[in-house]
Amino acid sequence: QVQLVESGGGLVQPGGSLRLSCVAFGTIFSINDMAWFRQAPGKQRELVAHILIDSHTNYADSVKGRFTVSRDNAKNTVYLQMDSLQPEDTAVYYCYASLRTMPHHENVPFWGQGTQVTVSS
Repeated sequence: QVQLVESGGGLVQPGGSLRLSCVAFGTIFSINDMAWFRQAPGKQRELVAHILIDSHTNYADSVKGRFTVSRDNAKNTVYLQMDSLQPEDTAVYYCYASLRTMPHHENVPFWGQGTQVTVSS
């Protein structure tokens, strides 16, 4: 059994910063790619940031220059540093990981439960 747990969400003022963390628990052999998605009320879930096993990254245009995704493979953790936050960033942020629980097994996707980020005065 694998569980992804996000933390670090909360309420911040416009221009503020937050750092989200996502830790993968359970029997894990290796983690391939990891990502952050977000979903605002009434909208579809969208990709925010993606980080590959070699640490190459990809960002949504709306967050480029403001958000930074990173990972600590030794801790099975992915981070999302969020700077210059705007009200439009308000959403539930979900952690995603594709991982293997045993050698030579297929990579399978897992999702976190989500953490609320609210940007408001």
